[in-house]
Amino acid sequence: MIFIFLSILCSVSVGILLKLARRYRINIAQAVTFNYFTAIVLGLFFFKPEWSQFSSSISVIHLGLGILLPLVFWILAMSIQKMGIVKTDIAQRLSLFIPLLAAWLLFGEHFQGIRLIGLITGLLAILLILMRTENKIATSKSFIYPVLVFAGFGLVDILFKKIASITSVPYTTSLVAIFCISFSLSLLGITYLIFFKKEKFQMVNVLCGGILGLFNFGNILFYLKAHKALAGTPSIVFSTMNMGVIILGSLVGVFIFKEKLNKLNYLGLILAIVAIVLISKSK
Repeated sequence: MIFIFLSILCSVSVGILLKLARRYRINIAQAVTFNYFTAIVLGLFFFKPEWSQFSSSISVIHLGLGILLPLVFWILAMSIQKMGIVKTDIAQRLSLFIPLLAAWLLFGEHFQGIRLIGLITGLLAILLILMRTENKIATSKSFIYPVLVFAGFGLVDILFKKIASITSVPYTTSLVAIFCISFSLSLLGITYLIFFKKEKFQMVNVLCGGILGLFNFGNILFYLKAHKALAGTPSIVFSTMNMGVIILGSLVGVFIFKEKLNKLNYLGLILAIVAIVLISKSK
């Protein structure tokens, strides 16, 4: 369980760092770019990628994830800054329902019993966490950010499941390759912004990106180790990880950053946890 706890801690720490970014005027694009550079270095050290097996197996899915990851990371940062850690963490964790919906609507998988109840509960939780007042959904443009986090991470989850099905290449090798693609594209992006949009390059953004990458990679590393240590009970890892991030993230958001939640938001938080428990039971 120590690996699950460390993964939860790293995940919530990423949210805290992104929350603090605006306060200290950190350039998100530059920080996210060097976050992936750090992830590459750590991936090479911990995962020992088998490049010989990868060279002939690169696919459109790898490229798609390489493009999508930094984009979703930027949206995550905007959502945390605009809507807070609590709502963003819940939206990110409930994104697991996107693959379930895809299986149901696109691939004809039949849902019954606990899984169907969990899906409905999760969708209701999403609506409730976006409520600004007792009787209406958020009308400001900011609410679109957690919705995009929900959709973006759901799509990322689908694509990573596709990557995991490629048995000719170790999953960790694919992971490092995707980090390389994300870093290369992000580097091109910030180079364009620096030379053509006159954005200022600052070493503090590199440092913050390194710290961000450390926690981001730690989240992945410890999550994989937890699954390995508890290989016989993956639902425990799944449910404990997601519930832990929602609960700890909510405590940090409410008590440290003084984020305001109404009664319906709290009800949505509770339903999100219930939904995750139901889905884990149905696995």
